[in-house]
Amino acid sequence: MPEWGTISDMAESFPRQQARTRHFSLGVPRNVAISADGSRVAFLRTRSGADQATCLWVLDVASGTERLVVDPTAVGGNGAGEIPAEERARRERARESSGGIVRFSADRALRRALFDLGGRLYVVDLETQVLTEIPTGGVAIDPHLDPTGTSIAYVERGALHAASVDGAAPRVLAAPDDDNVTYGLAEFVAAEEMGRQKGYWWSPDGSRLLVARVDVSPVQRWHIADPSNPQSRPTEVAYPKAGTDNALVSLHVIGHDGTSVPVRWDAAAFEYVTTADWSEHGLLVVVQTRDQRAMRLLDVNPDTGETSVLRDDVDEWWVDIVGGVPAHLSDGTLVWTADRDGAKRLLVGDEPVTDTTLEVRGVLDVDGDVVLFSASVERTVIGVYTWSRTDGVRPLPGLTAAGVSQARRSGGTTVLVRRALDAPGVRVSVHRGDQEVARIESFAEQPAIALNVRMVTLGERDLRAAVLFPHGYTPGSATLPVLLDPYGGPRHQQVLDAAGSYFESQWFADQGFVVLVTDGRGTPGGGPAWERSVRGDVATPVLEDQVDALHAAAARWPDFDLSRVAIRGWSYGGYLAALAVLRRPDVFHVAVSGAPVTDWGLYDTHYTERYLGHPAREPANYDQMSLLRQAGQLERPLMLIHGLSDDNVVVAHTLRFSSALLAAGRAHTVLPLTGATHMANDPVIAENLLLLELEFIRHALGIPSAGT
Repeated sequence: MPEWGTISDMAESFPRQQARTRHFSLGVPRNVAISADGSRVAFLRTRSGADQATCLWVLDVASGTERLVVDPTAVGGNGAGEIPAEERARRERARESSGGIVRFSADRALRRALFDLGGRLYVVDLETQVLTEIPTGGVAIDPHLDPTGTSIAYVERGALHAASVDGAAPRVLAAPDDDNVTYGLAEFVAAEEMGRQKGYWWSPDGSRLLVARVDVSPVQRWHIADPSNPQSRPTEVAYPKAGTDNALVSLHVIGHDGTSVPVRWDAAAFEYVTTADWSEHGLLVVVQTRDQRAMRLLDVNPDTGETSVLRDDVDEWWVDIVGGVPAHLSDGTLVWTADRDGAKRLLVGDEPVTDTTLEVRGVLDVDGDVVLFSASVERTVIGVYTWSRTDGVRPLPGLTAAGVSQARRSGGTTVLVRRALDAPGVRVSVHRGDQEVARIESFAEQPAIALNVRMVTLGERDLRAAVLFPHGYTPGSATLPVLLDPYGGPRHQQVLDAAGSYFESQWFADQGFVVLVTDGRGTPGGGPAWERSVRGDVATPVLEDQVDALHAAAARWPDFDLSRVAIRGWSYGGYLAALAVLRRPDVFHVAVSGAPVTDWGLYDTHYTERYLGHPAREPANYDQMSLLRQAGQLERPLMLIHGLSDDNVVVAHTLRFSSALLAAGRAHTVLPLTGATHMANDPVIAENLLLLELEFIRHALGIPSAGT
């Protein structure tokens, strides 16, 4: 066999760099805000690809010039204090691992911005760059400017606070009754599963706020310990596992004087609050039933709290939460999405304005009478489109190439962020009408590795997949051991026309593997029927698609050595990896399973019950999906990896599975990660994990280690 098995200097450097860049997105512009007149753009970006402190910048659209507005390292000794516990939890839910200014809030005119650093709040004048610290108790989080730029709100110790933009007239708008209650924060399942990070919303004129009151007293308590520090107390977490009580969420319209009007709806039937929108056209709230088969759009009277039903969406499996809706055109017409005729479509009023060849992914912005949205014709490509009454549906001018794109729009200015296979980083362009008028530079480091990837469609179900060969390898010249590197599960798409999806896979390929990454049934982008095909069984169809893709790829490329097949994955991908060696040892010869969900009865309500139903009503689904019940089937080498501080997929999943394997007399390897959460975002840990996984797989497949 050629010398791909040796880790070269280039390959050695890649895990180190990838461990850093994948978690911090260094140098990549993000968190974009555009002024109402479209003349200015504010965004976050580090000063270089080696910098972890994200700074606040402003672009003048007319001239195309950028200004550094706030460097957090120059603010009060890095703006520091220890990050408050509530903010650490929010970042975990948002998968946010960068440092410095990780988010900001701006007024409609983009005159001021508000941000938090280590529990302290700052307002900056974006023109003069004058910075004002807002007096707080030192543990303030989630600050937001009102749209007019005159008032701020933030949460501290579970209470919602407000003040003038200069810090004057501070006041508590809503204080918790006890330690179980918070105001203005999203509860666990909203932040983790619904995509709702917010717990309060300003009115358009800044006079009032819609505020979520969250009471976790009914929620069971779990305790996340740090065994490496036995002197420390375990952290208590309110975690609503499948079949148990959720937090009680109520909504209140609160004025600057603290007056509170409760919002009334049938919360017993519709217990999930998925989102809210408050514009000059009114206050809208979206609620969902526990079984997620019904979603209701409510029109709220902010003076009385009374609600009326604008629409009910019902589905026999579930109704999707789609980002960016509800919204309104300038005349108040509702913008919404719904599944119609086998596709997710954009609705204006109640009329679909996209055809069934376009799968809508989300609404990005509504600018007057123009709707900006993301959608796919080919599921591996996510494009940006506009709709207006005059022009109908159009792809964003100039965006004709494949790739994965997102955008923001205001005042006729569009900021487009595009990732593709033909470049390793991101391309950020600014458009006025049909013309590109400026670029926002990305300072992200160039990866230490180039891609050798083929995007393919495999098998009878037209499975989208990526195949990666080692550099310097000529297909057909030899056989290679195979590594499957999927996520594979619901809610996450891995096979995309974007370079960032494949750098780890390419690194493994360059160690002497052919790597296959496949998205099967249940993954996004394939339409409602494709995604709903895993209802009641998140194992069998997903694993079948991985096996079918493997065999179809091997039929196309004889290079695939089917006598040496490995699989690795994280989170759902970790579940899939362990499932593969349990159910199909005839196909898979070794697995690395990171942070796996081994017992679905231990995972949260909103995600798990969507796919498997309520455990009291559909217990067989949980029994059949559990890896614990299949532990005695293990015949192949299996490495389990888990962060001991994981509060999403708690380490009990791996520990209980390990116990079941021991009880069945099945040898396996467990690698605990001290202090690591579900992200395992420490660069040293991330680097060494890749190397340890590689050596474990090599040993199991009989491949000599580097240097032997």
